[in-house]
Amino acid sequence: MRKTSAHLADGREIIYYDEDGGTRVQAPDLRELPPAAPGSELRWDPLRREQVILAAHRQGRTHLPPSDECPLCPSGGDRLTEVPSSSYDVVAFENRFPALSGTEGRCEVLCFSSDHDTSLAGLGPRRLRTIVDAWADRTEELSARPGVKQVYVFENRGPEIGVTLHHPHGQIYALPFVTPRTERDLDSARLHRAETGRDLFADILATEAAGPRVVLANEHWTAFVPEAARWPVEVHVYPHRAVPDLPALDGAERTALAELYGDLLGRADRLFDGPLPYVSAWHQAPVDDPGLRGLARLRLELFSVRRAPGKLKYLAGTESGAGVFSNDVAPETTARRLREA
Repeated sequence: MRKTSAHLADGREIIYYDEDGGTRVQAPDLRELPPAAPGSELRWDPLRREQVILAAHRQGRTHLPPSDECPLCPSGGDRLTEVPSSSYDVVAFENRFPALSGTEGRCEVLCFSSDHDTSLAGLGPRRLRTIVDAWADRTEELSARPGVKQVYVFENRGPEIGVTLHHPHGQIYALPFVTPRTERDLDSARLHRAETGRDLFADILATEAAGPRVVLANEHWTAFVPEAARWPVEVHVYPHRAVPDLPALDGAERTALAELYGDLLGRADRLFDGPLPYVSAWHQAPVDDPGLRGLARLRLELFSVRRAPGKLKYLAGTESGAGVFSNDVAPETTARRLREA
């Protein structure tokens, strides 16, 4: 993989990840863009002890444009996009409408392909391996930025999830705080270690790997539906070796992940009546706290609001208001359906 960095017309960074060995000739960004959006604001909720991001400038972001106006497709002729190149394999760039910006963090877009009509599931193991390498590279670079506490890599897919651009892409947030979800997970891991002397994530993996909810497994990874799944489709993917983040994966683990993840996404798309809407999120260790990094374990969690053909799960009052989830589909049933898909 060859990496090339450049800048867009308003100064934002863009990074190309090319699979061939040639030299990329970087075309200039000829757009006349307004100055970068003003910075976001973090506000502290003292009741829940959580940060809340205020990003009012995002109200004006691009919303479901027609395919011939997609800002993530390659540029060509008079059509100038966020990617000033006639083609690309994988590309990352700073979000034009970031939830976090300036001293409060950084948000990047990662485009998986120049093909507007493909999906991550259809790209094949080679491209998925390039994407895994790009995830790891962005995590490593963003982790080194001053003030960054955690790097969150994720993909939102489908209008049912709230996606505003259909081009296959994900996002990467460099956060100036550790997410509430991570803090709670690590509190549980700390308590489990104090009570048992063991690693909570290793114990979860060992239990699930021996049970009926495994969907896929290879030498380095296991994908399973968790026993207490909250969503009608929910799959967790654990590496067999305890590593804190994506950069810590070796070459064999990255290749095995690309193969298993593509298989999993293909099965997910065959479950119901069309492409599965989902959120796919990498949980990585906090950046600069050795104690927390020793407790954490890299893992992927994928979930969908689709509960049946033509039917979505909407969060009810107990779920949205009180955080008490109920699932209409048994996790064992979801695991069986994915194995058979």
